[in-house]
Amino acid sequence: MEGNISEAIKLMFIGLTTVFAVLILVILLGNLLIRMVNKYGPEEEKPVAKQSNIGTINPIVAQAIKAAVNTITGGKGAVTNIEKL
Repeated sequence: MEGNISEAIKLMFIGLTTVFAVLILVILLGNLLIRMVNKYGPEEEKPVAKQSNIGTINPIVAQAIKAAVNTITGGKGAVTNIEKL
Protein backbone atom coordinates (compact mmCIF):
# COMPACT_ATOMS: atom_id res chain seq x y z
CA MET A 1 0.00 0.00 0.00
CA GLU A 2 2.82 2.41 0.83
CA GLY A 3 4.47 1.71 -2.50
CA ASN A 4 1.31 2.78 -4.35
CA ILE A 5 1.04 6.06 -2.43
CA SER A 6 4.69 6.98 -2.97
CA GLU A 7 4.42 6.13 -6.66
CA ALA A 8 1.25 8.23 -6.93
CA ILE A 9 3.01 11.17 -5.25
CA LYS A 10 5.96 10.82 -7.64
CA LEU A 11 3.62 10.81 -10.66
CA MET A 12 1.73 13.81 -9.29
CA PHE A 13 4.99 15.71 -8.77
CA ILE A 14 6.19 14.87 -12.29
CA GLY A 15 2.84 15.92 -13.77
CA LEU A 16 2.71 19.22 -11.88
CA THR A 17 6.31 20.00 -12.82
CA THR A 18 5.58 19.28 -16.47
CA VAL A 19 2.49 21.49 -16.47
CA PHE A 20 4.42 24.29 -14.75
CA ALA A 21 7.27 24.03 -17.27
CA VAL A 22 4.88 24.09 -20.24
CA LEU A 23 3.04 27.14 -18.85
CA ILE A 24 6.33 29.00 -18.31
CA LEU A 25 7.32 28.12 -21.89
CA VAL A 26 4.00 29.42 -23.24
CA ILE A 27 4.40 32.69 -21.31
CA LEU A 28 7.97 33.22 -22.50
CA LEU A 29 7.18 32.42 -26.13
CA GLY A 30 4.09 34.65 -26.00
CA ASN A 31 6.14 37.58 -24.69
CA LEU A 32 8.78 36.95 -27.36
CA LEU A 33 6.11 36.92 -30.06
CA ILE A 34 4.62 40.18 -28.80
CA ARG A 35 8.03 41.86 -28.80
CA MET A 36 8.84 40.61 -32.30
CA VAL A 37 5.50 41.81 -33.71
CA ASN A 38 5.85 45.21 -32.04
CA LYS A 39 9.39 45.61 -33.34
CA TYR A 40 9.07 44.25 -36.90
CA GLY A 41 5.35 44.41 -37.60
CA PRO A 42 3.75 47.09 -39.76
CA GLU A 43 2.91 50.35 -38.05
CA GLU A 44 -0.68 51.44 -37.74
CA GLU A 45 -1.91 53.92 -40.28
CA LYS A 46 -3.05 57.15 -38.71
CA PRO A 47 -6.46 58.33 -39.90
CA VAL A 48 -6.35 61.35 -42.17
CA ALA A 49 -8.47 64.25 -40.96
CA LYS A 50 -11.32 65.20 -43.24
CA GLN A 51 -11.40 68.68 -44.64
CA SER A 52 -13.99 70.87 -43.03
CA ASN A 53 -17.11 71.73 -44.98
CA ILE A 54 -18.36 74.30 -42.47
CA GLY A 55 -17.99 77.08 -45.05
CA THR A 56 -20.55 75.50 -47.41
CA ILE A 57 -23.53 75.92 -45.08
CA ASN A 58 -25.28 79.00 -43.76
CA PRO A 59 -22.81 80.85 -41.48
CA ILE A 60 -25.54 81.68 -38.94
CA VAL A 61 -26.44 77.98 -38.63
CA ALA A 62 -22.75 77.07 -38.28
CA GLN A 63 -22.30 79.65 -35.50
CA ALA A 64 -25.40 78.33 -33.71
CA ILE A 65 -24.11 74.74 -33.89
CA LYS A 66 -20.67 75.80 -32.65
CA ALA A 67 -22.23 77.74 -29.76
CA ALA A 68 -24.43 74.78 -28.80
CA VAL A 69 -21.48 72.37 -28.83
CA ASN A 70 -19.39 74.84 -26.82
CA THR A 71 -22.16 75.24 -24.22
CA ILE A 72 -22.88 71.51 -23.90
CA THR A 73 -19.24 70.41 -23.65
CA GLY A 74 -18.12 73.30 -21.49
CA GLY A 75 -15.61 74.51 -24.07
CA LYS A 76 -13.92 71.10 -24.44
CA GLY A 77 -15.57 70.14 -27.72
CA ALA A 78 -14.96 71.52 -31.18
CA VAL A 79 -16.96 71.35 -34.40
CA THR A 80 -14.81 70.07 -37.26
CA ASN A 81 -17.44 68.91 -39.73
CA ILE A 82 -21.13 69.56 -40.30
CA GLU A 83 -23.12 67.19 -42.49
CA LYS A 84 -26.77 67.16 -43.38
CA LEU A 85 -28.36 63.79 -42.73
